[in-house]
Amino acid sequence: MVTSLNVLVCGANGFIGSRIAAAVLQAGHRVTCGSATRLRNDLPHLPIDYSRDTDAATWLPRLAGFDTVINAVGVLRDSARRPMQAAHTDTPGALFQACAQAGVRRIVQISALGIGRDDSDNPTQYARTKRAAEAALQALPANGPSWIALRPSVVLGQGGDATKLFRTLAALPVLAMPASALAARLQPVYVEDLARAVAVLADPASPSRGVVEFGGARAMTLAELIATLRHARRGGAPKPARVLRLPAWVGVLSSRAGDFVPGLPWCTDTRMMLELDNVASNAPLRGWLGTEPRDLRDFAGTL
Repeated sequence: MVTSLNVLVCGANGFIGSRIAAAVLQAGHRVTCGSATRLRNDLPHLPIDYSRDTDAATWLPRLAGFDTVINAVGVLRDSARRPMQAAHTDTPGALFQACAQAGVRRIVQISALGIGRDDSDNPTQYARTKRAAEAALQALPANGPSWIALRPSVVLGQGGDATKLFRTLAALPVLAMPASALAARLQPVYVEDLARAVAVLADPASPSRGVVEFGGARAMTLAELIATLRHARRGGAPKPARVLRLPAWVGVLSSRAGDFVPGLPWCTDTRMMLELDNVASNAPLRGWLGTEPRDLRDFAGTL
């Protein structure tokens, strides 16, 4: 019998957060959606401004009665409207401190594989701010909430920024990218699998704790990923993408140009992260799901 929990999902209007809220609700728990704007559903709503709510005192009265807090807020690009430092570090840090003070029993943080240990592993602003949020969890008192920081490989599903980027690349007649990015390996995680796993991990009794890295069903190069999406898009026999390997300097210049176009997924941080391997064992995900993670070939058609 499922013990019903009172769960706050921060970022419940986002690509990952919306799936998590649905999965946690389906698991039999009570869900409150934390977001800047009210969602179009009947679930309770908690107004949150992740660009401003950087003080634990702001969070403390909001957290009364919650057993578990899930933080799925994330931004791919820094902007004045959604500053990455606030969204990834300052506000989560305040939230985690308030959780410890309010008696919240469990925190689930959605992080990312590939952010590394320090700038020698990954110097991007995205990685630095995500690592800082994990450091804030590690600094919580030993008698505070149990917590887990999930580091999945690239998460794919309808509406995701990475999915939009890869779909665009798959629609092009030629895949033209820096050779280093084309050679890097990814291990896509289906967003619905991630959401189901988080619903399991929301239980304060879960033995899974600390920072956990994991991937999806199998590893592949970016070129193989694009070929899989292209096959799903066009049907017929699988065909490898026609590839044009660009010199490194072309990738650097094009990504720097992208830095000046708000909302464009191709930017310096994106290029640098795509040039790093992003693979890990799928055993943690398989254990949480109780079954094999879905392979990209099985869900590419839904993208």
